[in-house]
Amino acid sequence: MKFSLSWLKEHLDTDASADALAERMTAIGLEVEGVANPAQALAPFKVARVLSAEKHPQADKLQVLSVDAGDGPMQVVCGAPNARAGMIGVFGPPGAYVPGSDMTLKVAEIRGVESRGMMCSVRELELGEEHDGIIELAADAPVGTPFADFAELNDPVFDVAITPDRADCMGVRGIARDLAAAGAGTLKPLHVPQVAGNGAPPIGIRIEDVEGCPAFFGRAVRGVTNGTSPDWLQRRLKSAGQRPISAIVDITNYVMLDLGRPSHAYDAAKVEGALVARRARDGETVLALNEKTYTLDDTMTVIADEARVHDIGGIMGGEDSGVGDGTTDVMLEVAFFDPQRIARTGQKLGLTSDARTRFERGVDPAFLEDGLAILTGLILDICGGEASEALLVGTPPAADRAIAFRSERTLELGGIDVPEDEQRKILLSLGFEFTDPGTVRVPSWRPDVDGPADLVEEVARIVGYDSVPSTPLERAPGVAQPTATRAQRVERQVRRAAAMLGFDEAVTWSFIGEAEAAPFEPAWRVENPISEEMKIMRPSLLPGLAGAASRNIDRGASSVRLFEIGRRYLADGEKPTVGLVFAGESRLRGWQTGKAAGFDVFDAKAAVLALLEAAGAPVANLQVFQDAGANWHPGRSARLGLGPKTILASFGEVHPRLVKALDAPAGLIAGEIYLDAIPAPRSSDRARAEYSPPALQPVTRDFAFIVPADLAASTLERAIRGADKAAITAVRLFDRFETPDGLSLAFEVTLQPGDKSFTEEELSAVSARIVAAAEKLGARLRG
Repeated sequence: MKFSLSWLKEHLDTDASADALAERMTAIGLEVEGVANPAQALAPFKVARVLSAEKHPQADKLQVLSVDAGDGPMQVVCGAPNARAGMIGVFGPPGAYVPGSDMTLKVAEIRGVESRGMMCSVRELELGEEHDGIIELAADAPVGTPFADFAELNDPVFDVAITPDRADCMGVRGIARDLAAAGAGTLKPLHVPQVAGNGAPPIGIRIEDVEGCPAFFGRAVRGVTNGTSPDWLQRRLKSAGQRPISAIVDITNYVMLDLGRPSHAYDAAKVEGALVARRARDGETVLALNEKTYTLDDTMTVIADEARVHDIGGIMGGEDSGVGDGTTDVMLEVAFFDPQRIARTGQKLGLTSDARTRFERGVDPAFLEDGLAILTGLILDICGGEASEALLVGTPPAADRAIAFRSERTLELGGIDVPEDEQRKILLSLGFEFTDPGTVRVPSWRPDVDGPADLVEEVARIVGYDSVPSTPLERAPGVAQPTATRAQRVERQVRRAAAMLGFDEAVTWSFIGEAEAAPFEPAWRVENPISEEMKIMRPSLLPGLAGAASRNIDRGASSVRLFEIGRRYLADGEKPTVGLVFAGESRLRGWQTGKAAGFDVFDAKAAVLALLEAAGAPVANLQVFQDAGANWHPGRSARLGLGPKTILASFGEVHPRLVKALDAPAGLIAGEIYLDAIPAPRSSDRARAEYSPPALQPVTRDFAFIVPADLAASTLERAIRGADKAAITAVRLFDRFETPDGLSLAFEVTLQPGDKSFTEEELSAVSARIVAAAEKLGARLRG
């Protein structure tokens, strides 16, 4: 929520600076995301007088002006039709940045005539949309004065993040009330005008959907002039990020932002019969003020007349009865709508608005009549006209809630020792009332307070959470037990190992678009997505990592290694996963080759194996399966598993089709490790085994086999290792080449003797078992 300092001071009598108020707001739970001063961007611009205006010698639509901004005449070429001698406007000198045009002024030659700056329009200074001519100020505007000071733009603007439970702070007055309670000033009394109505309104009000709209107050105002809002009102709306539209619309928006009370104004001439709060009919449509048509159903509350729907209750009005320049009679609506109904309707329609934001959090049910009076009073003051009597239909929900108060709870629950008198003073300043010494009545604008703990919270945040002492918890006797789960320990080990391998950690969205998710058979869809690009819970980490790699490459990174530890969302639940991507160059150009080298499938395999080992997987028992799936490049990818049904990882080059779909770098290398598939260790004893190096030297023997073309080297390696599990401690492939007889694979086998050295007979027996194991797979010893 945004608002200016001067606006806040309409409710808060304070001499505190903007920075001091921002710090105090954050301290009491109203987090200030920023304090901006619009005048800073307009500092170079000054009030200037046009001394003369001559026709440009080379262009019929241009004039050559002589401008005085307090420092003597300056020559300016100007194309505005209203530029003339004697007028006063706004001048930007060379070097000034024009925010509306996104350019920095400089001395320039325009059609052969030098121009030293420019006279500015409203749109060029981002003060509005007008661009028909340059700004024209009053004749008595002081020449040479900074324009921001003259236009009273030197007004800091707060940007405050309001938590969903603080509906009362969705208006400037609610924030002022909190600041006053915190000692930052004094809350000014709220002026509610006494509007004398003349006669009954020409349009009646009726409620048929009591559950969705229990109260509907309204009145007519005849003979209004719906012109332009006064400057003070426009400035406040602009500080809140609102675009001024017309006086009546601006007044309804102002009351909503100022007091947290949404309202609506209908053009009375466009309403046929009475206004009725009822359930929508299935298939009924309404053209809303955002110029979009919405199809309604019978779970939604609407305001309609005898002919059509005019308002999606509590969310947005309709175009058919909207006020315009020609509106002379208006019918005002100040109603209470059920918060849950509003939230469900907004979700179904995918429609958000400032009114919905407030109604679904819970507006003050006791502020309907006063809100109507304030709204009417502003319209009469600004637009003129005559008000009718008010129609008060229905009864808003009761907001009378009482809570037991015991001052000792603040110390028991909050850890702060606050005297009872000070606690009472704080609660009274926030609008609470003491009906008796032990009972507190909750104000109608605080739907979030419903128990004694909430009273403690109110006292604690106003006193200051920094006053809560740091008290260590009592330590239980004995040795502390580990608190991290096995899954947490595995993730920590993998994260450290990936960092040691030179990877940078990435954190990407768990939501992705339908196009990105389609190749992975998505299972989880979001009913109320943040945007169209975030409708699917990711079935793979690769789309997010591919996008991160692409952004890094686009910004000039020559080599990208990224990893992420996150969750995949599949039909059978959430799956903890490690994702890896490689993009760009694996090493830079050097004097040896003269060119850089890219990543390949073996880079991915090495990284995946290293991280699996860090995660505690039995790497020595892994098998390689060549079919990694449709999303991987055939022949340049594989899977690792403890069998075809227990796959621990996939790795390799991503399929070109998927690379194109993800708009990823060409030849993207990636890997995924499925942490949930890694078997838990059989023993819970985490003690490290005693180091006992072998007493005898190991023996190595080399074996070369002619193998079938479709036999995987890892399969043969595992068979060799299993030939004698007691003696063979390591098997390593060290050679591969094509012979006239077929494909040759050579392995180095390490044999470790136990308490005595191997005899030749024992070595021969082991060798025979190795050859026999290889022959079972179709391999034969090379001659």
